Amino acid sequence: MSRQDIASARRIVIKLGTGVVTHPGAGLALGRLSSLVEGVADLHRQGREVIVVSSGAVGMGQRVLGMARRPDSLGLRQACAAVGQGHLIALYTQLFGQLGVKAAQVLLTQEDLGDRDRALCVRTTLVRLLELGVVPILNENDSVSVRELIEYRRGQGEGAPALEFGDNDGLSARVAAAIDADLLVILTDVDGLYTANPSKDPTARRIAELREIDEEALARTLGTSAGGTGGMTSKLEAARLASRVGIGVLITSGHLPGALVAALAGEDRGTYIPPALRKSAHRRQLVTGAARGAVVVNDGAIAALHARKASLLPIGIVRVEGDFARGDVVEVRDGSGRVHGRGLVNYSAEECRRLAGRHSSEIAAVLGFYGYDTVITRDHLALTEV
Repeated sequence: MSRQDIASARRIVIKLGTGVVTHPGAGLALGRLSSLVEGVADLHRQGREVIVVSSGAVGMGQRVLGMARRPDSLGLRQACAAVGQGHLIALYTQLFGQLGVKAAQVLLTQEDLGDRDRALCVRTTLVRLLELGVVPILNENDSVSVRELIEYRRGQGEGAPALEFGDNDGLSARVAAAIDADLLVILTDVDGLYTANPSKDPTARRIAELREIDEEALARTLGTSAGGTGGMTSKLEAARLASRVGIGVLITSGHLPGALVAALAGEDRGTYIPPALRKSAHRRQLVTGAARGAVVVNDGAIAALHARKASLLPIGIVRVEGDFARGDVVEVRDGSGRVHGRGLVNYSAEECRRLAGRHSSEIAAVLGFYGYDTVITRDHLALTEV
């Protein structure tokens, strides 16, 4: 993806940091937030799918509780998050509602995206919300999670744990990877990465494109923002994660009026980190991951999968091969044995055998529970060319 391709990105994750959502001292930046919501609504009306990852719950709770400064103790920060999150989503719902756009709240922890089954559930929920024309508003569930609230410390390289990320930066990158986003936009209080600290060096120049996030780039970014737990180092670490799984990243200002819409129209704003890979991690897993078994389907199902881009329903299954669990990669074959694609199954091999040839409306009666109306949803299916 080049700078010009940003304008054509369809599925976009936009991360709003604490320094964007609040003023110094934790006062809510209502005018700025209203302007950004208008920008997201404009993108939504263009037919683009937008997910917002928003910080600010702690700052909002601090404001509601009348605290003069950000609390130092973890317990108080979690309490502020619990109070502030409801007020924050209420504000988003009101602002988007005034523009005719529906919003939904999704609270996550890093563990939700680290566990395969939970990550699939998160992906399914977010994709369904997007299909319904809803803008999901995500935040780390700070009232029960300590990862974002512990002061950011730089990780120890590629294998470092999720704790190295702060202020929802890592969460936004993992969400972008989970839903195969085309672009991750990280909005902050400066217009991208500079050759030096622009507040201290008047000769500092904005870096329009950063081809590689190396130690030299990270060394330019030491320090944290006033209200959040991240800082530019955290943003670059998150950008490196997203880039490595094939997602372009734009770090730009959330303070400049109209900057978001201008940047997503292809204007030269912020710092762009192009994807290191062209194929998404999710699709790569489907194509190259070890298949645990196969579902053999009838000709009608094959036609629906290819021609209508449909999901695989239980009524199309003729036979099940192998022993696999929910969330495993399986092959989709026709009666002759030809492989037409691979996907992540919503039901185990034994459950698929019991559902074979049945209507989706019979799932609860057959299994005693109801999970999904599809065996493989379209978003978890990679077909071969025909």
